[in-house]
Amino acid sequence: MKHNNPRARVLLTSPIHPDMQALLASQCDIVIAPDTQASTYKRLIRDVHGVIVRNQLPPDIFEDAPLTRAVVRHGVGLDMIPVPAATEKKIAVANLPGCNSQAVAEYCIAGMLALRRNLAGMDASLRKDGWSKARPAADHYLELGASTLGIVGVGSIGSLIASMAQGLGMKVLGLTRRPETLPKGVIAADKELLFAQSDAVVLACPLTDQTRNLVDHSTIATMKKRAILINVSRGPVVDTDALVIALREGRLGGALLDVFDKQPLTGTEQIFDCLNLMLTPHCAGITESSSFVTSEGAVQTMLALLKNERPKNVVNPEVFKD
Repeated sequence: MKHNNPRARVLLTSPIHPDMQALLASQCDIVIAPDTQASTYKRLIRDVHGVIVRNQLPPDIFEDAPLTRAVVRHGVGLDMIPVPAATEKKIAVANLPGCNSQAVAEYCIAGMLALRRNLAGMDASLRKDGWSKARPAADHYLELGASTLGIVGVGSIGSLIASMAQGLGMKVLGLTRRPETLPKGVIAADKELLFAQSDAVVLACPLTDQTRNLVDHSTIATMKKRAILINVSRGPVVDTDALVIALREGRLGGALLDVFDKQPLTGTEQIFDCLNLMLTPHCAGITESSSFVTSEGAVQTMLALLKNERPKNVVNPEVFKD
């Protein structure tokens, strides 16, 4: 790794929690990117020693980064950072496992409840149509208890979702590369069994070659007609066209999407015309408390790396080798 600098400069691709940003500014010079354009990041990185990442970095970001020696993901997913390219340049990359697990898990449970009980729809109907017309709709809503939840990707987030769901009386199936690590009470299932038997499916897996388009036309065709789908992983895990068709044809009970193929959404996408579909702007893991914890972890990790320390959450520790 490169030698330390008395007053390091750190690039923020977006602002972080103000308290933690102030702490970082007390020890480093901060540069905040004015936009999310690849050309902007490539221009700014030339003069910084570290980067705290909240947005997608271009794949060639490290080709002209002579001073950079530390990159910290303000979150968990590493797909925003070209890690192999960083490793080749001896740049340490770290993320923050578990930093927002509680927030994402609660979001998923809230989504299941919102879709199953349709509280927003009931409220709108009561206001528009009155008591007598709104009330009968409740006869067709479903409870979560005694139903089956399938979780794809049972890491820190998936495990917490499973625990919460079990507390509500749900049976939980889990699809993971390491079934032996599943939490107590979670039943290992292959893809076919999980999607066929689940009343709700939560996608909490990383985006890889194996998970890209995991939920496609054929997968959706095996799901129960009233099943719901929640995606808090990455947009390309779901074939959006297949999901739109299924929702329009009434072959799924509903869906909640927090991530999308292209972000941010413009409002013109076909998903905006679907019934029983809830959309949020990639914020499942964002709450006041999780933002503070994540920013705190990002700042502490960055400061440690800039002091030539070796935090355990570095994902490419080989860069420390001589």
